[in-house]
Amino acid sequence: MLLSLVLLLALLLNVWVILALWFHRPRRVQLRYLPLGLWLLIWSTSVLCLWRGDYLPAALWLAAGLAPVLLWWRGLLPTGQGDWADDVAYTTTGALDGDTLSLQRVREFRWLTREQYEPVWCSREYALSQLQTVDMITSFWGLRPIAHVLVSFGFADGRYLTFSVEIRRQKHEEFSVLGGFFKHFELNIVASEERDMVRVRTNCREGDAYLYRTRISAENGRKLLLGFVEAANTLAVEPRFYHTLKANCTTIVYTMAKRIHPELPLDYRLLLSGYLDEYVFARGGLQSGYSLAELRLRGRITDLARQAPDDASFSRHIREGVPGCTQAEQPFQK
Repeated sequence: MLLSLVLLLALLLNVWVILALWFHRPRRVQLRYLPLGLWLLIWSTSVLCLWRGDYLPAALWLAAGLAPVLLWWRGLLPTGQGDWADDVAYTTTGALDGDTLSLQRVREFRWLTREQYEPVWCSREYALSQLQTVDMITSFWGLRPIAHVLVSFGFADGRYLTFSVEIRRQKHEEFSVLGGFFKHFELNIVASEERDMVRVRTNCREGDAYLYRTRISAENGRKLLLGFVEAANTLAVEPRFYHTLKANCTTIVYTMAKRIHPELPLDYRLLLSGYLDEYVFARGGLQSGYSLAELRLRGRITDLARQAPDDASFSRHIREGVPGCTQAEQPFQK
């Protein structure tokens, strides 16, 4: 029984090391599989010794292989430097001067297809006192439990500023849920217009998007917006890794929201972000007078986004019929 348990632990350890080495394998073809091959040789020798009852040699072999792996893993640090994909090439930063919020590196791409686009980064200014609404947008691309969460801030002049917590992948990389457990991606925070951030997901990546008007107060809405700016400013000078569970598009926003509402509880729906609307609804954060099913039905903006023009009226079009988004309902809840 004890031997079986030790073998199981050795197997789990082997899986972890293989995945860690795989996601950080050298780019050069000649060296790509060398670390994996060395580890498998050491691990196999250790298991063979363990199976024969030679426990001390087994432990020594395993320690000899594991020690450098753990030292290497501990030394893996985010750098903020890389050949980044165009849409995450920069981190949005900002500063507040009186009532004026100035943002640098706001993304305003013009998307034609997933691969064809006009990259535009610009500066924007917003009057903080003119912030009127905060919306939550969830974007699905595969399994129902997993969604990408966007937070969109609406101003009195009709503009919407959308923040997204992203993986900062390099040009040759694709998103990987497993890779997010193994320091494979860095974290990024990007602000954008909705006709970029939302439209690319519905129109180019063929995702499914839902928009919910929240019931957050004016004061807390401003705090949340400044929380995004503060987090982005920090990230610009102190890079950190994305983590599939601990540092993603939902948990980062939850950390900001908890500073405003310390009583917010942890919940499995913060990890299964596809059900985040259930969590927010249960906390009274969405429009009252509707069931969650109604909010989902009327908040599905996929078709509206695909039909909306690619101009300044995009945000107005996607909110047609969404609860809480009529002209009479727009200002913050009291």
